[in-house]
Amino acid sequence: MAAGRKKREELTEKARKIRLLLLDVDGVMTDGRLYLDDDGRQTRAFHILDGMGIALLRKIGIKVGIITGCSSGAVEVRARQLELDEVHQGVEDKMKVYDEILSRHQLHDSEVAYMGDDIIDRPLLKRVGFSVTVPNAHTRIQDTVHWVTQQPGGHGAVREVADFLLIAQGTRIEDFYG
Repeated sequence: MAAGRKKREELTEKARKIRLLLLDVDGVMTDGRLYLDDDGRQTRAFHILDGMGIALLRKIGIKVGIITGCSSGAVEVRARQLELDEVHQGVEDKMKVYDEILSRHQLHDSEVAYMGDDIIDRPLLKRVGFSVTVPNAHTRIQDTVHWVTQQPGGHGAVREVADFLLIAQGTRIEDFYG
């Protein structure tokens, strides 16, 4: 029990410093499945709880963005709906984009959280101040991060992280909506 409490305190201290949350898309904001219709068009499903979590983070001044290897009109639409601060699709070198984001926002690694689920995310997860993945992530990623959410990708995992960040930074969700 004491070890669990100490771990929680360490996570809270890391979360307290966060000014930017960056997200992978497939497997984090979605469940990782691609839906194809008879004409081969792809679509994705996003969870509404994640969107509310992102909106709440933005209300307290935490910027939110995506860095993803995919390129999708659905992702672009969802990013616009959520008014994301950074949207980077079709990215092969996530570290390069990450460095550009840090420079543009004048942030340090310790002020950034990243949520990813596969091997391509590993270098970034090892670098940021607060790294998170989902329980359905690749096992090598689960061993890399500071925290694994209870909710799987696409099923409210981003909201779980948002709530943790809000609480760590002294905000109660009830302060927004009673």
